Amino acid sequence: MANLKKTIIRTGLETLYFSGMHHLLRPFVGGVGAILTLHHVRPPRPEAFQPNRLLEVNPVFFEGLLRRLKRGRVDVISLDEMHRRFVAGDFKRRFVCITFDDGYKDLMRWAYPLLKQYEMPFALYIPTSFPDRLGELWWVALEAVVAQNSRIGLVIDGKQQFFECGSVREKRALYDALYGYLRSMKTEDEVRKTVRDLCATYRVDIPAFCRDLCMDWEEIVALAADPLCTIGAHTVNHPMLKKVPNDETVRAEMEMSRAVLEAALGQRPEHLAYPVGDPTSAGPREFRIAHELGFKTAVTTRPGVLFKVHAEHMTALPRISVNGEFQQQRYLKVLMSGAATAMWNGFRRVNAA
Repeated sequence: MANLKKTIIRTGLETLYFSGMHHLLRPFVGGVGAILTLHHVRPPRPEAFQPNRLLEVNPVFFEGLLRRLKRGRVDVISLDEMHRRFVAGDFKRRFVCITFDDGYKDLMRWAYPLLKQYEMPFALYIPTSFPDRLGELWWVALEAVVAQNSRIGLVIDGKQQFFECGSVREKRALYDALYGYLRSMKTEDEVRKTVRDLCATYRVDIPAFCRDLCMDWEEIVALAADPLCTIGAHTVNHPMLKKVPNDETVRAEMEMSRAVLEAALGQRPEHLAYPVGDPTSAGPREFRIAHELGFKTAVTTRPGVLFKVHAEHMTALPRISVNGEFQQQRYLKVLMSGAATAMWNGFRRVNAA
């Protein structure tokens, strides 16, 4: 099913590009700007089993994106400048914001030098438990459990069930099934407990992923000193907030993240990203709480470009995912034209429900 979905998406992007429909639709669906979402920028890895590959792009592709933005008729701006333009109604030129979620070490090694070279402002959203080395990158831990074993047992509906995963094909299928099962759980606590139990059973060290993959406070402080960089909040523990039943816990995740970042960096973050950020992870309650806490902007991962009407929904902003499964500049042209996301959203300009 995952491969079928990717094929459908790729076919749609190819059709829009080679038919020229994205050019024709852009004046009507292109909006005033777009926010790009990235996670990892690093060279390709050789492993055949990489279920989280959608979260990473290679440096050559990333530099091609920056080069195209540099010579294009678009302003690459900070989140503060984007907010100013919405408040002032200043939409004379189309704009793009570049954002990174989670704060991975490879940003310092591969992305940051290119952003400096091309003088591109960018934002980095930090879950504060990650540099504190207390975070749980459960999706990476799940990948490790499947990668390191040929047979996995899991209690589902009170019954112990076993799954074969000796081949790469079986591993891909099992990861997709387990990931879907976890995402279907009602609460964040259920998700975390299930992954912890799997990791304990199969001797996978969850905290090791924070140490190995995520920036420490020294690196974050160094980045924050660069005027090109905006540090934003991304909660403390990176929970899917919509699966957190208590409003006060949701509020605390947002506010404590901001307080820790302010203490570490000496500057109060005014921008927020919801972890995971799709409709199952952030909705009207989260948008309201972010607004009540005074964040200037808060971003989702709901696909879409920005329209003037988003001035009324500044804590429910869509983004364009720079997806590692679709590393073609022509696909990004289609996505940033607004054509593909307009079709995905049924031509609704705002999706904040």
